[in-house]
Amino acid sequence: MAIKGRIMVIGGHEDRSDNNIEIKEKNRDYSPNEILSTLIPDNGGRLEIITTASSEPESMEETYRDSFKQLDFDNFGFLHAIEKKDGNGRQHLQRIKDAKTVFFTGGDQGDLCERLKGTDTVALLQRKCREESDFILAGTSAGAMCMTHIMIDESAKNEALISGELQLTEGLAFLDDCIVDTHFVDRGRFGRLAHAVALHRELWGLGIGEDTALIIEGGTQARCIGSGMVTAITATHLGCTNIDTAENGTPIFMENLTVHLLTAGCSINLKTGELQLNER
Repeated sequence: MAIKGRIMVIGGHEDRSDNNIEIKEKNRDYSPNEILSTLIPDNGGRLEIITTASSEPESMEETYRDSFKQLDFDNFGFLHAIEKKDGNGRQHLQRIKDAKTVFFTGGDQGDLCERLKGTDTVALLQRKCREESDFILAGTSAGAMCMTHIMIDESAKNEALISGELQLTEGLAFLDDCIVDTHFVDRGRFGRLAHAVALHRELWGLGIGEDTALIIEGGTQARCIGSGMVTAITATHLGCTNIDTAENGTPIFMENLTVHLLTAGCSINLKTGELQLNER
């Protein structure tokens, strides 16, 4: 999808009123509330927060209401689109049409996609991404994982890559060139993302750390912000592997998997693979 706006994928546990970001004591470049501040539209534009992924939307609303008010920003609202029909509601569509930022909270990415996939809400968001250069579409945790066409749904929790234990499904298809995973370092998710890109070698795997985000412009140029790191994985040059022949329950091996680590200020082009590193 050709994109004029910006898409922001956040690794979860961003600095906000109810979170204690442990790395801030060690990272000399730590910037308080950097992720949420980036969501605030220029010139007082409207922010709409979609809590559909969460099983506790009221609690999620309270958390983000407090967090944005601490940033002296109050032009925001919440959309609890809990049924598929709500995704086509006239009031919801008008609010999204008027918004300069739309933000998906965390929760269950499978549930989020089940409820919103194929709705007029998603079609409107796709159009805004294509046509509005000042529009930001953002998601954190499950809200970030749903942004891609191919999405990680569920898998075994062990680190080893085991044939048959990774489940992939269709996301909301705002991004075409990558698969996103979140809470990447804290929850030990390297194995499942490597497995996913080995199955889809044309795609980048983007493992987003907590309190970290990638801002993707034009659908391809991705810049890292936040206190943690992004792990970018490609299987473009994958050598010997048993991923296509292994029976269920068999460990997967790979040769020549390529990995890059990005921190704040680094960027990657998702089409060409070109890196720009922050050499401070």
